[in-house]
Amino acid sequence: QVQLVESGGGLVQAGGSLRLSCVVSGPRLHTVSRVGWYRQAPGKERELVASSASNIGTNYADSVKGRFTLSRDDGKNTLYLQMNSLKPEDTASYYCACRPYPWSRDYWGQGTQVTISS
Repeated sequence: QVQLVESGGGLVQAGGSLRLSCVVSGPRLHTVSRVGWYRQAPGKERELVASSASNIGTNYADSVKGRFTLSRDDGKNTLYLQMNSLKPEDTASYYCACRPYPWSRDYWGQGTQVTISS
């Protein structure tokens, strides 16, 4: 059974930083096909923020390149998203997603809210 639990969201001022965490239960992170962070702002579609795929490497949305960093701690089986130089347009619910195998579905966490004040 695959479970993902996000944490680390909150309210910060523009220019600030946050680190999101996603604890994964089930598959070991270093073995999964794909893992990443997505976000959804009110009235908008869910979009990719950053992802890591076993055959592609790490990919970032253009809007966050140079500001956000995806990383993981294999010992804790936890995925992180370090977010620096935050902007009001980064305000959204952030979701962690994992695809254990290329043929499997995506599993999602419950989301964590990030709010950036100007």
